[in-house]
Amino acid sequence: MSEFVQRLLAASETNRTLLCVGLDPDPSLMAIKDVASFNKAIVDATGDLVCAYKPNMAFYEALGLPGLAALEATISYIRAEAPGVVVVSDAKRGDVGHANQHYARALFDVWGFDAATVNAWGGGEALEPFLEYTNKGVFVWCRSSNPGAGEFQDLGVSSGGSKRRFFEMVAQRAGDWNRRGNVGLVVGATYPMDLEVVRALCPSMPILVPAVGAQGGDLTASVAAGIDTAGRNLIVSSSRSIIYASRDRADFAQAARRVAEDLRARINGTLQQKGKGW
Repeated sequence: MSEFVQRLLAASETNRTLLCVGLDPDPSLMAIKDVASFNKAIVDATGDLVCAYKPNMAFYEALGLPGLAALEATISYIRAEAPGVVVVSDAKRGDVGHANQHYARALFDVWGFDAATVNAWGGGEALEPFLEYTNKGVFVWCRSSNPGAGEFQDLGVSSGGSKRRFFEMVAQRAGDWNRRGNVGLVVGATYPMDLEVVRALCPSMPILVPAVGAQGGDLTASVAAGIDTAGRNLIVSSSRSIIYASRDRADFAQAARRVAEDLRARINGTLQQKGKGW
């Protein structure tokens, strides 16, 4: 078991949760305009309810240098106030190997993330610079949550005399790349039946499941389909439905906590029904 998986399981057990909060700051939706202060309030309100936080790099990069400064402050605050919680960079970086060396260095050495999402279009060889960080998690983008995902991801691919859909082949290949035990998968909650297929192909790898909440993912079905045999190794991520539960500066953090508590309770209820409770 890799160091990252150990940290993830420890965070889940400590807070009895599979919930992740996506920290995706949009100034047009935030109750207060300062990104770092907004994120800190969300962390204060939810730090005991989550196993992970997931900043999406696009939201910070779009704000220029002030956005990157806010990201740095956010990561530092999580480390200080919720040190057991893992921090996942939702970056979906992916290029040829020599470029990935710099992407990996930026995400893991410069920013200090515990894990990152990556794009595997270049194949396993190109991902090697990420995979070499044996103490970090590398989540391969497998089945995305958007409505048009099937345009490519559902295409049939022939390999070894059998035919699989493209996203299934990605999952299978990711299992092959997991020789250091630090590879996971990203599968959207909008496709719980496909999540079940991916879990069967990769029975012990961690799976990050976005799109619970505003994107309409099926929470109960996704938890049931995505957990491993122990009822763990699943990160259920929600962003907008939590952090924008209220636009009122007086109670936005409290509203975020209420939604996070409800999601955590629903996830744990499904675990209990499956005999996998805490």
